[in-house]
Amino acid sequence: MHDLRTFPELKKEDFEEPRCLLDMRSGLKDAPVYTVPMGRIIEKLDEHLSRDDWQTAEQHLNYWLADAESGGDKKGALAIEEERMGLFRKRGREKEAMQAVRHALELLKESGMEESISGATAFVNIATVYKSFSQAEKSLPYYEKARRLYEAHLQADDSRLGGLYNNTALALTDVGRFDEARAMYEKALSVMALVPGGELEAAITKLNLADLDAAEKGAEAAEESIHALLEEARALLDTPSLPRNGYYAYVCTSCAPTFEYYGWFADAAELRETARRIYAGEAQ
Repeated sequence: MHDLRTFPELKKEDFEEPRCLLDMRSGLKDAPVYTVPMGRIIEKLDEHLSRDDWQTAEQHLNYWLADAESGGDKKGALAIEEERMGLFRKRGREKEAMQAVRHALELLKESGMEESISGATAFVNIATVYKSFSQAEKSLPYYEKARRLYEAHLQADDSRLGGLYNNTALALTDVGRFDEARAMYEKALSVMALVPGGELEAAITKLNLADLDAAEKGAEAAEESIHALLEEARALLDTPSLPRNGYYAYVCTSCAPTFEYYGWFADAAELRETARRIYAGEAQ
C-alpha cells in the first residue's frame, strides 16, 4: 500500500474555534500572556511550502512554537505542533514526528481541549502520524475520538469530515478490515461531493479505493475496477476550476506514484511535471 495521500493539517476554522464549543480562553487552565498570530503563521507556512522550501518551513514553525510556549499560548503551540507533525510525516522523519505527537498529547491535556473541535483535529493529525509510520492499530483509537467529535459538531459538507473518513479508511485497510474501509471511503466521497473544490480530495479517495481493491482481491483480479478508479481520479485531478497552487502541486506529486504503480507511466510523468511547474512559478 502506498500511504502518500493525506489532507492538509490545519485550516483557519481548525484554530479559530466556534464559540459554542470552546471559547478562545475559557478552555485554558491558565490564560496565555498573549496569543501567537496563527492566521499569519499558516499563511507564511503556505508560502514556504508552495516553493517546496521545507527547511525554511521547519525553521518558521520552530520559531513560532518557541514563541507560543514562552507566551503561555497552549492552543497556539498545539496548532503549530500539528503542522510540525505533518511536515515531519511528509519528510519521513519518524523520530521527530513522534516527538511532536507526544508534545501535542501533553498540550491537549494541559489546555483542556480534548473535547473540542481543535482537539478532534489534533487527534486526526496524531492518528495520521501513527498510520504513516506503519502503526495503524495505534492510529484507530485517535481516529475514533476525532470522529465522535466531528460528527457531533460539524456540518455534513465540512471537508474535515471527508479527510477523517479517508484517513480512517487507510488505517482500516492496513489492518485488513476491508468492508469497514470501503464504507469510510464512500462516506468521504459523499462529503467531498458537497464541498466546493472537493475534486482533489475525491481523486485521492478514488486512488485509495484502487489500493483497497488490490489489497482485498489482488491486483490482477481487481484490474478492471482499478482501471476505472484511476480514470475517475485522473478526470477529477484535471478539473479546470481547481486552483493550480502549492496544494495542487503537492497532491499531484503524492498521487503520481500510485498511477506509476499501476502502469500509468505517462500520467505519473504529467502530474510530476505539473507540480514542478507550479513550484517553479511557471505559468500553467
